[in-house]
Amino acid sequence: MLDRDFQRRADHRPLTLASATGLPLWAAILLAAGAGAILDGAFPDRGWWVLAPVGVVLMLLALLGHGPGAGLLIGMVAGLSFWLVHISWLTLYLGPVPWLALATLQAIFFGASLALIGVVLRVGPRVWSGAPGRLGVVPVIVAGIWTAREALTAVWPYGGFAWGRVALSQSESPFGSLVAWVGMSGLSFIVVWLSALILQLLREYRLECALRLGIAVAAIAILLAMPALPTIQTGSTRLAAVQGASDAGLFARYAPGQILADHASATVPLGGEEVDFVVWPENSSDIDPTRSADAARVSDDISRAMNAPLVTGTITERDGKFYNSSLLWKAGQGAVGVYDKAHPVPFAEYLPDRAFWRPFAPELVDLVWRDYEIGTRGNVFDLNGILAGIAICFDIADDRLVREMIDGKAQIILAQTNNADFGRTDESVQQLAIARLRAIEAGRTVVNISTVGSSAIITPDGKTLDSLPTWEPGAMVQTVPLSDTVTPAMRVGSGIEWLVSGLGLAGLALCLLCALRRRSGTIHRPLRFQ
Repeated sequence: MLDRDFQRRADHRPLTLASATGLPLWAAILLAAGAGAILDGAFPDRGWWVLAPVGVVLMLLALLGHGPGAGLLIGMVAGLSFWLVHISWLTLYLGPVPWLALATLQAIFFGASLALIGVVLRVGPRVWSGAPGRLGVVPVIVAGIWTAREALTAVWPYGGFAWGRVALSQSESPFGSLVAWVGMSGLSFIVVWLSALILQLLREYRLECALRLGIAVAAIAILLAMPALPTIQTGSTRLAAVQGASDAGLFARYAPGQILADHASATVPLGGEEVDFVVWPENSSDIDPTRSADAARVSDDISRAMNAPLVTGTITERDGKFYNSSLLWKAGQGAVGVYDKAHPVPFAEYLPDRAFWRPFAPELVDLVWRDYEIGTRGNVFDLNGILAGIAICFDIADDRLVREMIDGKAQIILAQTNNADFGRTDESVQQLAIARLRAIEAGRTVVNISTVGSSAIITPDGKTLDSLPTWEPGAMVQTVPLSDTVTPAMRVGSGIEWLVSGLGLAGLALCLLCALRRRSGTIHRPLRFQ
């Protein structure tokens, strides 16, 4: 039984902000537009993580008092405002068309989810009457629907776009450590739940201000009191991660072998270092050493000089098919291990349904003149007894691939990437934020090594052990911890995502049923928590 005194201090019919302010549609649209930009400010490069709940609260506030149609419009405006700013780096070389297309697609999903959330904010307080129900249930449903939308867009269409998840704004916040317990989707759920709770507290005019403030403070305090998951170190390894500062972008002009030479030149000064392995970025060998004797000779020389295996990135061709590959190279033995990128980026590394899309933008489509195949090989290399999970660029954003590394007993994660196409924009630091959360979530050291930056070594507690300036050649030589710890997030896998999404969709179904009953004139007794 919930506290009856708490219940008596709240009327069963909530006074909402919508009824108090009556925001007209134009004002709600303006508020949504500002909220999207504020939400982006929580992500790197600014990284003002506290703006994430502020942006979400403002989006939810804009929905109050509006029906599904207006909610869709408000949601799409909020989504466009967020995505147009968040992925503006796409315009650097590719122009506005891909940027507008991707932002619009994501905004449609964004709008649809906020329209459904608007229904919950409108009908939910009637279904779960009483302050405990409105505060205890409605925020869970709102956060569940938001998380379900993120989960869907992370895998669909064409493999999804797992970028811009609210969780990724918290890579350096006090809430970031929660990701080891609940995973990426769980962290998104928590941030949005907290935001929705704050909104509901603002709506509860009948509750005393001190009580509402106390509930908000208690919720935040409980989350912050959650201890960071301890990672048990089972060993250590000394590695060299090399950034060649090579312009390996789509439109870059360079002589064949120049990128390979740049990375070799940045590695040669390390000849006196004793390391267990050397890791180069994605596309660090612009000539495939499995098909070029000269490139193979360079790879052999590096492996021999360092007396260690080399993990390098290149484009391979087998049976007339192209792959974005990572090679485990040993002097005198060649490529003893190969991982092919399992999540190539659609419309960048391959063109799905090329015949359909080409008439819309033939010049842009033709830029992708070869389609990389989707890799099917395992993503763990055995580096002389050290098991390393391999992620190539966008792979690091794929929940499934990270779990496969841990299932394969990976003790460290090597995230190879090529950010040259995005210059000095926010893209590289946004990707580094993903790598940082992956380190905490998986309980593993993550080596995020790029051709041009942002390159850094992140320890399992999310701290930066070493980093390199962008667009400057250099190397990180460090002894880093290894671990076999399986975090709750990795153990449960997608279970939390399914759970919270299911709660959100089930609550939405009840709200829709209630709305239909009211429209048809059926008497509905609200669910009261007392």
